[in-house]
Amino acid sequence: MNNPMTGLHHVTAISGGPQDNIDFMAGTLGQRFIKRTVNFDAPDTYHLYYGDSDAAPGSVMTYFPFVNAEPGRAGNGMASALAYAVPAGRLDAWVARFAAAGVGFDGPHTRFGERLIAVRAPDGLCIELIETARAKGGGPDDGFHGVTLHIDRPEATARLLTEVFGYSNEGAERAGMAVRRRFLAAGQGRGSVIDIVSDPSAPSGRSGAGTIHHIAFRAKDNADQLSWRARAMEAGMDVTPVIDRQYFNAIYFREPGGVLFEIATDPPGFAVDEPMETLGQALMLPAQYEERRAEIEAGLPEIRVPG
Repeated sequence: MNNPMTGLHHVTAISGGPQDNIDFMAGTLGQRFIKRTVNFDAPDTYHLYYGDSDAAPGSVMTYFPFVNAEPGRAGNGMASALAYAVPAGRLDAWVARFAAAGVGFDGPHTRFGERLIAVRAPDGLCIELIETARAKGGGPDDGFHGVTLHIDRPEATARLLTEVFGYSNEGAERAGMAVRRRFLAAGQGRGSVIDIVSDPSAPSGRSGAGTIHHIAFRAKDNADQLSWRARAMEAGMDVTPVIDRQYFNAIYFREPGGVLFEIATDPPGFAVDEPMETLGQALMLPAQYEERRAEIEAGLPEIRVPG
């Protein structure tokens, strides 16, 4: 396939209060806090971004933190877990780190020949650390390994990934009644893994705190994104027009299993409105909300970034 999809750009989740979220992501997981802005559709709520030291695509996790959010439930029709890549030989250091900090975790386990542990965010979101030969950095700072989708009838989603996005089918593993199918993006770089779990006993997902809102794939530029939009529409997807999200342009559609997919451009990036050296230190607002800055700032809770 010409110009296959290379992997994830970012993942966006819903959390509870912003301070617990910051303490976990920037403290426990050691991610760089790269952007404090607001939800484009609800400017009375933060939109918080975390990533690697360079705020690079394939490492960026974003959250809508709602103070009084009802808990959600991961299940069919949703992305149910996010995984960061850990270089070979480094997983035990994370086990020791979590144990010393009193952070509970599950594992280590082995999946498709790779060791992993799973930790829960304060709101219940499952985040995995997976030891892989594809990782080259120092833990979660290496960026994403991939995501897990829970889909009860995975065949159409699998066809979208392989026939439209150019992913390869890497086989399947069974755990009880659940079957996990692995798909790998060309190039095998950051965020290249999509696992689809089908489990007849799994409930339907329910959006809320502790759930993933959508996953975003990478487009190298605006022209590449328009090409992906045409391909997705040809495959029968109901794709939005291009939407300016300030740090990238975005298109969205629901894949056949119900998960919200986005395709986001790499440029202009997160240093478009503030220096790379000071990312996340000031509240950055979309242009349409700048005249309401005083009102918006007064309504947002104070937050503190560890370290």
